[in-house]
Amino acid sequence: MNYQTIELEVTNGIGTVWLNRPEVRNAMNEIVISELAQAARACEQDDRVRVVVLAGRGTAFCAGADLSWMKKMAGYSDAENIRDAQALADMLYTFYHLKKPTIARVHGPAYAGGMGLACTCDVIVAEPDAEFCLSEVKIGLIPSTISPYVIRALGSHQSRRYMLSGERMPAAEGYRLGFVHALSERGNIDDAIQKISTAFFSAGPVAISTTKGLLDWVERKPITANVINETALRIANVRASQEGKEGVGAFLEKRAPNWLSDCVKAS
Repeated sequence: MNYQTIELEVTNGIGTVWLNRPEVRNAMNEIVISELAQAARACEQDDRVRVVVLAGRGTAFCAGADLSWMKKMAGYSDAENIRDAQALADMLYTFYHLKKPTIARVHGPAYAGGMGLACTCDVIVAEPDAEFCLSEVKIGLIPSTISPYVIRALGSHQSRRYMLSGERMPAAEGYRLGFVHALSERGNIDDAIQKISTAFFSAGPVAISTTKGLLDWVERKPITANVINETALRIANVRASQEGKEGVGAFLEKRAPNWLSDCVKAS
């Protein structure tokens, strides 16, 4: 598919979705949002893709909302505002619920919606010059559609500070707080991403998808009889699955499981 504002590359099992508006620091507008959702669905359906990476061309990951788009929004009707916000919310939901592991490749600014986009990913990898900011309150807005993902990634206690103050968070501070999973050396972010991707490649694709669903289901639930019974049922079903039997068999026979394709081994 031909995209106007993004690029989608598939190499050695990794589908990289590049925000490609470097002249505006990859700021988002309605076209970017639509194309990101399309790219996410394309990665989900492409059997060549085992890991999805979100990245930005130029000097920034994503600087938030495009100024021209914001000017246009100022004249929107209530119905247009709702439709516009819903499109962003739907795109974020699509990325968050991808069945494949996702990595945010963050360099430079990741502001407002850009930070929210990073938070939809399973793993955040940042260069030392990366900077995060929930700047919405500074202009009288709120980080509403991104809040479910930010709070899960950053934690509610730290989210209170950064959502309410609009302060900038350097990558090193994000790493200290556990928000950034890996802080790369300057210029070596792709090596850090490759290392994490290789770890994902070693896992069963269905097991990863099922585990992502388990994480969402278990999160913040009290440990009740229902949770105990449901988690027992889920592992029993996976043990009986084709991939589960293949993985255990490969482990006992000291061989590679069949999901380690030549393409994945090459990476």
